Amino acid sequence: MVCRINELLIDSHWSVVIIGAGQAGLSAAHYLWRDGLVPGRDFIVLDAGAGPGGAWRERWDSLTLGRTNHVADLPGFPLGRPDPNVPASQVVSDYYSRFERELELCVVRPAEVAAVTSQERAVGRLDVTAEIDDERVRLSTDFIINATGTWTQPYVPYVPGIADFEGHQLHTVNFRTVDDFRGLRTLVVGGGISATQFLLQLSEVTDTLWATRRPPNFTAREFDGQWGLEVEKAVRDRTLSGLAPASVVRTTGLPIRPEFRDGVDSGVLVSRGMFDRVLPHGVHFPGQEDGRQMTTADGLGPSASDHLAVPESWAPFTSERTEEVDVVFWNTGFRAALKHLAPLHLRTPDGGIAMDTEVAVKDDPRIFLVGYGSASSTVGATRAGRIAARELLKRMHGGRRPRRTSRSETMPVAAEDATGNAAEG
Repeated sequence: MVCRINELLIDSHWSVVIIGAGQAGLSAAHYLWRDGLVPGRDFIVLDAGAGPGGAWRERWDSLTLGRTNHVADLPGFPLGRPDPNVPASQVVSDYYSRFERELELCVVRPAEVAAVTSQERAVGRLDVTAEIDDERVRLSTDFIINATGTWTQPYVPYVPGIADFEGHQLHTVNFRTVDDFRGLRTLVVGGGISATQFLLQLSEVTDTLWATRRPPNFTAREFDGQWGLEVEKAVRDRTLSGLAPASVVRTTGLPIRPEFRDGVDSGVLVSRGMFDRVLPHGVHFPGQEDGRQMTTADGLGPSASDHLAVPESWAPFTSERTEEVDVVFWNTGFRAALKHLAPLHLRTPDGGIAMDTEVAVKDDPRIFLVGYGSASSTVGATRAGRIAARELLKRMHGGRRPRRTSRSETMPVAAEDATGNAAEG
């Protein structure tokens, strides 16, 4: 369904605004719809993407569905068993698109939210400023479910000399194909799953070098349901205390897959420690005299251990040296995309946001964060959308659960846009 939004959206007021139409945002929209709120009348979904799929639509073609860790089902709408050889971006974009049509969500896109402001702290209406079709639009809302994820906030740590490098630098978000690296010596930076997968792919076309701050956090346990629960608990404990979420791999660890073990044995997945300076044509390693003596990757939650599961993957340079490279490939993770919420002053001195529950912001009862902290995984995001919708509806109805509205009652109205005109099909 095409969502027609005209100038009447300007200065409109909504009970709920959902920002982001990825896994978490669509989950929240489903549970609001299920319990009686009507898309396009009671709540609206704003999404910065050019089309359905959330961050998945930006993934590189070589990331097939079979290479992903997992794509969780949207509520009440099973993904099924698509061809594992098809690019995940294609599968998920199509899946999300069908979900949006099924619920007639009328997602407004591309809609980039620039700022959320409030005349009074933690009370009253929230004012939302967004760029929609190259026009600045202002609207207001009683509640916000923020589901902007992390993909738009790639993180690159500052290293002295980084601006002087004359080769090519890129982040995970910029990757397209291994052919772009053919014949170029590439330094891969970061200890997460993406770095290890890229190293294995790139080693087939060029010479690689791996740099990490800590020993690779390989974890000698099965990545089962219990592991997932422990990961989420470890991340949730941090966010509930107001601390910023730790890096993903520090909590999840790296699975000891056969291809990873082969990569260690061949020398591809062997970290040489961390460089301390970027040069015009390479990087400088200070040497770590005691680096080889490290016996832990300093993991958190289920990946915490008093020993290295794969000690052969950690071989830092013991003496000072310079390594020439053509490419610096930063696989150094992401930060939560929350700049538009900065005017609300939600962050603690520790850099995180104190949470009252997994999704409810402690210092502002109008804001719910889904896809943040322990809800940043696809499984966690689906659950977070359900919890956010439930808690929001209780606040909206004074602690009472609203009457559930049937699909037949909502769908005719949901097919209309915010102006009352029938939306194009």
